[in-house]
Amino acid sequence: RNGESPMKKSPTTRDRNTPLRHGFTLTELLIVMAILVLLVSLVGPRLLGSKAKADINSVKTQIGMFQASLERYAIDLNRFPTSEQGLAALIAAPSADSTGATGGDSAGTDSLELEGDDAAAGGSSSAWDGPYIKTETLPKDPWGNTYRYEFPATHNKLNVPDIWSLGPDGQENTEDDIVSWTGDGTSGEGGESATTE
Repeated sequence: RNGESPMKKSPTTRDRNTPLRHGFTLTELLIVMAILVLLVSLVGPRLLGSKAKADINSVKTQIGMFQASLERYAIDLNRFPTSEQGLAALIAAPSADSTGATGGDSAGTDSLELEGDDAAAGGSSSAWDGPYIKTETLPKDPWGNTYRYEFPATHNKLNVPDIWSLGPDGQENTEDDIVSWTGDGTSGEGGESATTE
């Protein structure tokens, strides 16, 4: 027929002399592995450094959220939770005997003076309008430690609580502690080192 060869190959047949390739050679695999190891060794330390920085920023943000929640608590109860009540007072109403409003002289030292608020001078658990954070349990820092809380504060010169994380090493009063006060004792957004006295 018009010069076409009668032995035309169909598209599904293959030349039997052409060998099929079934995989990669050992040399090719070793080259790929070497490239992957090189990439991990270059990028890995940067990613780990970014993770440590992200953990520290996460703690600073969490401390800031605790401070905001404590301010709402103080507006409702006219005082901050005591050290004994701790941050747990943001989740569950403190019991009547742990509010610090027993009528003693210590209520005046722990109370936060809010102008125009004539309700219950020492604050009562009936004024508690929480929970003040949206979790059922208190969050832990990225290293699995509980956040520390103290009121009346020993580091802040202002009448606000001390809040801090023990940092990556989990040890108290070390250079990597992340705190809510600055070196001069004023309230901050979470400095990176605690002041020791």
